[in-house]
Amino acid sequence: MRHIAIIGSGPAGYYTAEAAQKHFAKDDHEDVRVDIFDMLPVPYGLIRFGVAPDHQSIKGVSRRYEKVALTDNVRFVGNVCIGKDITIPELQELYDAVVLATGAPNDKQMGIAGEDKANVFGSAAFVGWYNGHPEFAELAPDLSGKNAVVIGMGNVALDVARILSKTEEEFAGADIVAHALDALREANPETITIVGRRGPHQIMMTPKELGELGALERASPRVDSDDLPEEAEDALLEPGMRKSVNHLRNFAAITEDEHAQKPIAVHFDMFASPTEIIGDGKASALRVERTKVETGRAVGTGEFYDIPADLVVACIGYRSSPIPGVPFDERMGRFANDEGRILTGIYCVGWARRGPSGTIGTNRPDGYSVVDLIAEDVSNGTLGRANKQGRDGFDALANERGLDVVTFQDWKKIEEAETAAARKGAPREKFVNVESMIGAVS
Repeated sequence: MRHIAIIGSGPAGYYTAEAAQKHFAKDDHEDVRVDIFDMLPVPYGLIRFGVAPDHQSIKGVSRRYEKVALTDNVRFVGNVCIGKDITIPELQELYDAVVLATGAPNDKQMGIAGEDKANVFGSAAFVGWYNGHPEFAELAPDLSGKNAVVIGMGNVALDVARILSKTEEEFAGADIVAHALDALREANPETITIVGRRGPHQIMMTPKELGELGALERASPRVDSDDLPEEAEDALLEPGMRKSVNHLRNFAAITEDEHAQKPIAVHFDMFASPTEIIGDGKASALRVERTKVETGRAVGTGEFYDIPADLVVACIGYRSSPIPGVPFDERMGRFANDEGRILTGIYCVGWARRGPSGTIGTNRPDGYSVVDLIAEDVSNGTLGRANKQGRDGFDALANERGLDVVTFQDWKKIEEAETAAARKGAPREKFVNVESMIGAVS
């Protein structure tokens, strides 16, 4: 019997568990037991707290993870904090392999003056706020201003701009949490500016998300036609990128009369590099430098201007959280690893391995590849003989330390309570603090 501990219950964690089940279930291999740890009492990580609340179809992938979780050889171990309740060395004593699937939960810093001013947020915090993450539930952004700025040219920036733009009716069927919906109901923005250092051919936005922005009831996307390259140059792009750029071209063709029919203007301000956040204690403007693209890089031109900004949300990337004793690449914001191997018996997968890139589905081959590494290390004797205690050893330690462990069956009680509390038309009303989650179990 082999025992694997996976730290993190998001997509990377569950795909790794699925891969371990399939690999070690083969007749020529040993059996396996997998424990998936999470510091929160609820599973699914990015699916629950990162995916936009109005993208319920994407969240549906959790049904695949549930099938894995309900099998006998995979167990969810929630409400256990690695480093506080149990250490990595202790897990190594109990499990043959420890896989870090912690994601990248921290915001990358912009590194500009004024980013510590009030009403300036990173996307991990802001998205966590409207998705009900316990760490950010009390963020309380001030949405009363007329001008919001979203920094970044990826899908997260589009998510934030779309959430700020929607009417209450457009949130039908979404699981946006009540405190965020209440705040957005009172908000009345006039402009939302999406700022990017480079141009249309360098955006990371996908066609579906751009298309959604063009179909909002009260917001109209605006693109300066002068920012668009010659249309013939689009032929060099891969098909999905061409579709995205075509959306930008369609936005540029919207007439002023059509814009006037909607009260919110969503401006794409490209070739603009943030240099400073202006304001007396609180954000009032974003100062940017006009750029040009040379060999794929944004180069400053020395021309500066200010964009009104009562709210700033930076969607520029994420970093993993270091764990004591585990090598960490500070520059890349991820664990130092060789294709998933960190140290003997310690591996990483997903964003913890490669940084915040790819889609949810990208984590599947990532999970399978790290299980191949574990199997290789089992085969060549690197991991030693199969005599670890695994979950029995952890259970004894948890009992000794009085840990209040949440199982997947407990999570189903939390899920049932959230479903029962849902407002009309919504799939659930999430608990936004750990105490309420534990209370639902009780």
